[in-house]
Formats: sequence, structure tokens, C-alpha cells
Amino acid sequence: MIRVVLADDQALLRSAFRVLVDSDPGMTVTGEASDGAEAVRVVREAGADVVLMDIRMPGTDGLAATRAIGADPSLAGVRVVILTTFESDDYVVEALRAGASGFLGKGAEPEELLHAIRLAAAGESLLSPSATRGLIARFLARDGAGGPPLDAARLDVLTAREREVLVEVAGGLSNDEIALRLGVSPLTVKTHINRLLTKLSARDRAQLVVTAYETGLVRPRAV
Repeated sequence: MIRVVLADDQALLRSAFRVLVDSDPGMTVTGEASDGAEAVRVVREAGADVVLMDIRMPGTDGLAATRAIGADPSLAGVRVVILTTFESDDYVVEALRAGASGFLGKGAEPEELLHAIRLAAAGESLLSPSATRGLIARFLARDGAGGPPLDAARLDVLTAREREVLVEVAGGLSNDEIALRLGVSPLTVKTHINRLLTKLSARDRAQLVVTAYETGLVRPRAV
């Protein structure tokens, strides 16, 4: 059973999400929160596998709450899915850096939302929409203009094959697609990705994508 916490300052939206999540026999809502601080408290007290986190809330916002969850070793198994009205929101990339597994528009179809919860609970990330990859590329490109230098040395621990796999992960490809492109089995790809997660201290594929851009392994396209 996947335990879900709903964090949104709009009570009507939380009610709608609760009905949807509880309608799935494999999921249950364990708590609700109207701001980020309450979300962190509810996650700690009620337990959660996945948090549907609104990024814009009064007081402690979803970004700060995601950072708090990501920094707490006792919550290492909790996955955060950012819910946003605007996919171009500046905070989305920072949320991914803080440990969120991805983001989803609030206008997503019901089955898409449930699928996102299942993916996050399984340790996957919401990177299938091309907008996610484009967003990461845009903001990291902007940061590069006046931000910290690229830290390519972080990739020194990787083998040549692991770097190849990381490039494909950053492109949003699934394990099966990566396997086809590199001429290996999906199981081999999964093994490489598990090693990437360990070597780069990443929570999931979303953080691998950010790392690929931050280190300069993958260069953002002009937008």
C-alpha cells in the first residue's frame, strides 16, 4: 500500500486529490497539510511514501519543505512530487536539486496523477514530459552565466559506460530505450543506474539529470 501525504493550501484541491488517491486500492492518504512546515510534520508523524507537494504555499513553501524532507536521514525513503500550475516555475529546478522526484501540472489527468505516484513510490522520476528536461536545461544554462563553475570532477568516480548511461538518463530515456540504444539488456542498464545513484549520492533519476547538467556532461540547448 502506497502511503500518500497531500500538501496544498487549497482545501478543495486536497479533497479532490484525497478522493482520487483513496479510490485506488493500492494507495491511501495518510495525512494532509496546508503549508510546508505542516507537511514535514505530517510526514514524520503519519508516515508517507510519496508527498504531493504544492510549491507555492503561505509561510513555509513547498521548496523549503522539500529541502527539509531531503535533508532528514529518517525520511530517506520519502519521495516528493511537486505540483505546480506553471511548469515554467523558477522553483521547480531548485526542488529537484533539493531531492524532489519530479513535478506534475495540477491540470494533469487523474490517471496521470496516480501513475506519477506509482512511479515515485517505485523510485523512478517524472522525467517523461519533455518540458521537465527543457526546464532543467534552461535554468541551469541561466545559472551558468553567473553561477558557480561546473564541477566536472564529481564524475571522476564513473566508468566510461556509466557516463554513457548518465547521458541517456539525462535525455529522459527509459531503461528499455537506453538498453536498445547502447546494445545491452535492461537489467544491465538498471545495474548501471543503481551504481550511478550510489556513486553520485543521488536519491533518484531526477537528481541524476540535474547532476548531468551541473557537471557539464550534458550541455543545455539554446532556448
